[in-house]
Amino acid sequence: MTESPFGSDELIYTPAWWIPGGHLQTLWGKLFRRRVPVPASLLRWDTPDGDFLEIHRLSAPADAPRLLLLHGLEGTVRSHYAQGLLGEAARRKWGADLLVFRSCGTEMNRTRRFYHSGETTDISFALDRIVAEFPRSPIGIVGVSLGGNVTLRFLGERGADLPHQLRAAAAVSVPFDLQRSSRRIGSGFSAVYQRYFIKSLLRKTAAKRMTFPDLAGTTDLAGIRTLEDFDNLVTAPLHGYRDAADYYQRASSIGSLPDIRLKTLLLSAVDDPMLPREVLNKVRAAAARNPLLEIEFVARGGHAGFVAGRVPWKPVYYAERRVGRFMAACFGQYDQNGKSER
Repeated sequence: MTESPFGSDELIYTPAWWIPGGHLQTLWGKLFRRRVPVPASLLRWDTPDGDFLEIHRLSAPADAPRLLLLHGLEGTVRSHYAQGLLGEAARRKWGADLLVFRSCGTEMNRTRRFYHSGETTDISFALDRIVAEFPRSPIGIVGVSLGGNVTLRFLGERGADLPHQLRAAAAVSVPFDLQRSSRRIGSGFSAVYQRYFIKSLLRKTAAKRMTFPDLAGTTDLAGIRTLEDFDNLVTAPLHGYRDAADYYQRASSIGSLPDIRLKTLLLSAVDDPMLPREVLNKVRAAAARNPLLEIEFVARGGHAGFVAGRVPWKPVYYAERRVGRFMAACFGQYDQNGKSER
């Protein structure tokens, strides 16, 4: 990938030769990416159900474009891709609001519920508030992994009923089929990710039981070994689903693609270790019938990786630059060098 420090007229992705395989692409950002903290302010918005949302806000002029960012499973403001997207917004002199899902912030949320792949009331609440606060700003939504699934579910549910300021969306490394993704993450080396997620989720569930002792009934948390176990015993009953199978079927975003009425970028890698490649073929077929969906499924990039660059000591992170370029085109903005990015 060749580009100037501020982005070039061409943005061509060439996976880093020194990071072979989807697993290394996936792990690189978490283990080795140097994070440059973006100066974002912490906000807390009370919700209609007596809970709160944590928002990390990057300020910008009142009429500047804004991004609403959604992170992945057990992500935080410290997640490498979240910081990368905030940094891309700052580079372009845009504003941004990172919506931190309930229980993923600096404090545990107040109510019984957590968050999940099909929950769209919080993104709707946050978007409405941002639109009211910045009525002159064009807005884009960017969701990564689980956040991408939530984004697509939200757009499918709303159809054309969207604020006029909302110009585009981007969904990166989405687990379009939750059943297939859940099983993929439990196989082979991918089980490493599953163990990480389960450990974090069980810790939160145990902490929440201190306030809600009947949470998840009499489930022995020590017996939960897989994400499907967790979703069957905790996620599903806690959020109104019959079981994990019902949750996966109703919350998967692949079924939402035909109903999306907003220009949306779908960026994924075929070697994503958290999703079978066959699912992306189904997504291609579904998206082919919706001209508002722009697909970029690259051969290599892992899960939320997409690391490029000629040498290890100077990596380039394609996903955030690709999202920034896509949004700029949809916003009708110009880059810092005055060149049209349409």
